[in-house]
Amino acid sequence: MADLAMDFDQDAGSVAAQAERSRGTRVLIYSHDTFGLGHLRRSRAIANAIVQDRPDTSIVIISGSPVIGNFEFDSGVDYIRIPGVTKLPDGDYRSLNLNIELDEAVGLRQALILQAAKAFRPDVFIVDKEPTGFRGEVVPALDYLKAAGCRLVLGIRDVMDEPALLVPEWERKGAKDALIRYYDEIWVYGLKDIYEPLKALDLPAYVEERITYTGYLRRDVPPTPSLTKYPKITKQPFVLVTTGGGGDGDDLIDWVISAYESDAALEQPALILFGPFIDRDKRRSFVERIARQPKLDVMSFDNKIEWLMKKADAIVAMGGYNTFCEALSFDKRTLIVPRTKPRLEQYIRAVEGERLGLVSMLSDYKEPRTPERMAAALRALSSQPRPSEVIVPGLLDGLDRVQDRLKALTASRAPFATAYHQAAE
Repeated sequence: MADLAMDFDQDAGSVAAQAERSRGTRVLIYSHDTFGLGHLRRSRAIANAIVQDRPDTSIVIISGSPVIGNFEFDSGVDYIRIPGVTKLPDGDYRSLNLNIELDEAVGLRQALILQAAKAFRPDVFIVDKEPTGFRGEVVPALDYLKAAGCRLVLGIRDVMDEPALLVPEWERKGAKDALIRYYDEIWVYGLKDIYEPLKALDLPAYVEERITYTGYLRRDVPPTPSLTKYPKITKQPFVLVTTGGGGDGDDLIDWVISAYESDAALEQPALILFGPFIDRDKRRSFVERIARQPKLDVMSFDNKIEWLMKKADAIVAMGGYNTFCEALSFDKRTLIVPRTKPRLEQYIRAVEGERLGLVSMLSDYKEPRTPERMAAALRALSSQPRPSEVIVPGLLDGLDRVQDRLKALTASRAPFATAYHQAAE
């Protein structure tokens, strides 16, 4: 009987292993969404590109974004919405909708992330931006998945922050130690010749070897057009002014409106696109001012902004990662007006982009924010070179490199059924 039981266990294990080998690749993505749209839109672009290249792949995105349901995902991609958190003006956080303390909200998010990892059994886990997640919420899932043989990847944008702030922040969070301990690969969605976001961390050489600079993530228009009705202003050449999520874009919108208010000779019309997180009172005030300017119009949030970007003659934006990728992808003359607080991320990206001739920059970091400066910058857009006139090898190869690295990581995938069983014990 013992031999029979042993044979049965071996047969069952063989069947399970065969089932694991024959299934399509599974990818779990943790999107670090505590504020804005940037992380979600980047995760979505990566997920859609993977399933387009490998249709048998299944991808689950874990996100706390309250607007994730407004976006379209390709077949093979789904998402789990965990309770959201939001950033307060003082830089602290609170639970977005639930009437519970932040620590309890983080504990709930952590439990849901771990449960998703156990139930989905991914072959690859891609963690966005933070090696330990928001307040360490990803660590239990990392421990479980590493023991199960899942390949762990940290994906970060081209610029994180100025070294003087990044190094102590990562030390405080234990992020550097987590990076060294857990991750098989680090994907930087940019180019080494433009910026090295982790250089100041002084990582060991064997960890440096895990870093792949993918290039920027190319964007395309969605397969179906937006159902949003565009204003008449879009029937002629126009400048698109966008602030992404909009939660911190008030200064840019105010600066553009003030330029048109003070300079009646500005000829090219501009369409201002509000983000979903713009303050209601500020929005009302902006709408009243825009209504008095014949060369300005306004739209609410469009979840298919790529169509508007393709249609626009030029772009004025804050310079977040996604907008930068879209401006390059659609070959648009772009004026970057970077945010400089609480991080210099956008400013650093704009400086490097301007150095290469890919974009122009207007900043109030060292000079005053005057209507005249904005008006002059808007006029200069029409004679600015397009990004395609600058040759930067591998600039927009990001999604292709991600697909290549994913294939390499899963090429010799072991039968994870046994590994996951052992990890659960």
